[in-house]
Amino acid sequence: PVQRRIIYAMSELGLNASAKYKKSARTVGDVLGKFHPHGDIACYEAMVLMAQPFSYRYPLVDGQGNWGAPDDPKSFAAMRYTESKLSKIAEILLGELGQGTVDYQPNFDGSLEEPKYLPARLPHILLNGTMGIAVG
Repeated sequence: PVQRRIIYAMSELGLNASAKYKKSARTVGDVLGKFHPHGDIACYEAMVLMAQPFSYRYPLVDGQGNWGAPDDPKSFAAMRYTESKLSKIAEILLGELGQGTVDYQPNFDGSLEEPKYLPARLPHILLNGTMGIAVG
């Protein structure tokens, strides 16, 4: 769920693959404030994994700055030092979002709506696999 919310929040911020990079802290702030009221570190770490080409075969976040290294994936810089936008693959996951292909649900406080799923045109779970406890 946090991965879906990060991708959706980035699309709502206009951070598509052709956009300028924006501070990662801005994305994390939007995710926490609008869709996922949990810890900022957990949210940022999920975003980092989606940007690391050694963690995801096809990264969903295009990152600029220090996003860690294969021999030390936790060596990434703080969110105030990194910048990000969506990758082209992530845009494919969002391609049909505005066409009524998925249902929306209220966010945690009922003030906004978020998609229940991403209308993926490609089998993301087969391309990047799954890991961790929160799969989906």
